[in-house]
Amino acid sequence: MSPSRLRTVRDHIRWAVSRFHEAGLFFGHGTDNAWDDARQLVLGALHLPFEIADGYLDCRLEEDEQQHLLELIRRRVEERVPTAYLLGEAWFCGLPFVVDERVLVPRSPIAELIGQQFEPWLPALPARILDLCTGSGCIGIACAYAFPEAEVVLGDLSFEALEVANQNIERHGLEERVYTVQGDGFDGLPGQRFDLIVSNPPYVDAEDFADMPAEYHHEPELGLACGDDGLNLVRRMLAEAADHLTEKGVLIVEVGNSQVHVEALYPEVDFTWLEFEQGGHGVFLLAAAQCREYQKLFRSRAKG
Repeated sequence: MSPSRLRTVRDHIRWAVSRFHEAGLFFGHGTDNAWDDARQLVLGALHLPFEIADGYLDCRLEEDEQQHLLELIRRRVEERVPTAYLLGEAWFCGLPFVVDERVLVPRSPIAELIGQQFEPWLPALPARILDLCTGSGCIGIACAYAFPEAEVVLGDLSFEALEVANQNIERHGLEERVYTVQGDGFDGLPGQRFDLIVSNPPYVDAEDFADMPAEYHHEPELGLACGDDGLNLVRRMLAEAADHLTEKGVLIVEVGNSQVHVEALYPEVDFTWLEFEQGGHGVFLLAAAQCREYQKLFRSRAKG
């Protein structure tokens, strides 16, 4: 079937799947296969829900809708632009977020922890939460939904990322208890302490970054790469975390494939590596007492 003969929603999804397979696209921005990616792109572009009654797939499209879809499919195939950027929207924890190339596409396994209110890891409901290296703000904003009484701070080095995060705060109507702070790591938060610090920082090591599929190179490098071992920022965060946690606070950090580097750098530290039923790895937890216990070690390793 040529593009000129496509008529229905189903036709466009099927055609997109074929083009995606033919082009050898990579799927890692919220989907893991061509069918789901094509369905997300087509239905999202038509402002239709992902879980739609099957009968709607046989609805015929207007000519302008067809042309719009064909252009998006072309860009997905030829330019390798992630679907979320083409739509300007991604979903995380069942919530919609504005995204563009100023921020990473939300995909952290931390979503599963948020859905469980971090049970059984928090000793009490958190009054103050910090989402450090927030990007779009998706983790912190999802935490604000999970803990409706909590104040949530979204911190990031990138002014551009925080512009997107502020859009999402406004989109979700959370201006009264969620706000952004610009700074490098904890630099913008002197004297502030939190019951929960959660972070998906840049952690991709140099080797993995060089090998990343083209889709990932549409994302800001600042949000991905962080030195030869991927831990330039994580080392600093560990060195300073004790100064920003309340007495019974908890630190949760995603380091992905750089888990091996964390374990090699800090063999003395008993990190809790969290497990995920829905997939994902490389997320550690430290209690405030551990951060205090190992602070001298963390500070010495942060200096190299």
